[in-house]
Amino acid sequence: MINDGHLVISLDFELHWGVFDVRTVKSYEVNLLQVRPVITRLLELADAYDIKLTFSTVGFLFAENKEELKKYLPKNKPTYKNQKLSPYPLLDSIADTESEDPFHYAKSVVDQIKNNGKHEIGTHTFSHYYCHELGQTVEQFEDDLKSAIAIAKSMDISLESIVFPRNMINTDDLCDEPYLNVCYNNGIKSFRGKKKAYMYNVHATKFYHNWYIFKLLRITDAYFNVSGLNTYKVEKFYQKNKILNLPASILLRKHSSLLSFIEPLKTKRIKRGMKYAARHNEMFHIWFHPHNFGTHTDKNFKNLEMIFKHYKELNKKYGFKSETMTGLTNKMISKH
Repeated sequence: MINDGHLVISLDFELHWGVFDVRTVKSYEVNLLQVRPVITRLLELADAYDIKLTFSTVGFLFAENKEELKKYLPKNKPTYKNQKLSPYPLLDSIADTESEDPFHYAKSVVDQIKNNGKHEIGTHTFSHYYCHELGQTVEQFEDDLKSAIAIAKSMDISLESIVFPRNMINTDDLCDEPYLNVCYNNGIKSFRGKKKAYMYNVHATKFYHNWYIFKLLRITDAYFNVSGLNTYKVEKFYQKNKILNLPASILLRKHSSLLSFIEPLKTKRIKRGMKYAARHNEMFHIWFHPHNFGTHTDKNFKNLEMIFKHYKELNKKYGFKSETMTGLTNKMISKH
C-alpha cells in the first residue's frame, strides 16, 4: 500500500546547557553522565528498527575545548533582562576539555552520530537561546544561529533543521515571524512547532495566576487524550520560500515511579496517534531529551522499543515511513 504517512523523532541534545539555569551539575549529575550511553543505545535501537532520528544539538557541544568554543562565540550575545538565563558567565567556570568536563562538551558524541550516517544533526541554537525572553533581539538571535552554523561546518555538518529551546516559538505570533525568517535565510529548512492546543501555547515568560494548571494538563496529556492525537498533513504547512513547520505531536515523558501504575497508557496513547497518522497519510512527531532517560533507563527504553515495534508493524501494513526533519522537508520540497 502506498502511504505518505511519516514518523518523525526529534531529540533535544543539550547536556547541562539545557538546564543550567534550573539545575547545578551536581544536582543532575546522574542523568547527565548517562547521556553518552543513552545516545549509543538510542542509535543501536533505532538502527535495529530502521528508525531515523534528528538530534537537535546545542552548538556549544560541538567544541573540542574551551579555546575552540571561544573562537565561535558571537559578538552580540543575548542581553536577557534576566541575566541568570545567559550561559556565557558560566564559561569561566567550566573545564577546558571534554575529558575533563563531559557536562559541557560533546564533540565525540556529535562525531558518533555523524559517523553513523543514518541520522540527522540539527541545531538547538548555539547557546540554548531563548527567543521569548525579554531583552534579547532578533539580531542577537541571528548572530547566535550563525555561530551554530559555523562550528557545525567545521565538522562538515550542514545544519538544516532547528528546535527552539523550551519550544519558544509561536507560529500565530507575528513577533516570532522574524526569527523564522532568520532561520530560513541562513539555510534552515524546517523547525519543530508547538501543538495547536492552548496549553502548549502559553508564553512561559508571561505571568499566569493559574500556570500550574497548564503544567498539570500537559502531564495529563501524556497519558490521556486531552489535546487530541495531534497528527498533521504536512502538505498543508508547506509554503514556497518559507521554513517548514513540523509540529510536535507528543512529548515522550520519562518513566515516573509515582505514575508507574498508568505507564502503559503513555505508550498506548502514542501508538494510537501513530496508527491514525499511518492510516490517514499524516505525520506523527515524537520528541524528548536524551537526559530524560538518565534514570530508569531500562524502563524508558522498554517503552521506546514498544513504540519502535509498533512502527515496524505500521510500516509493513500501511507503508508508514520514518524520516528525519530534513528528510521529510526535502520530500515536501521535491513535490513542489
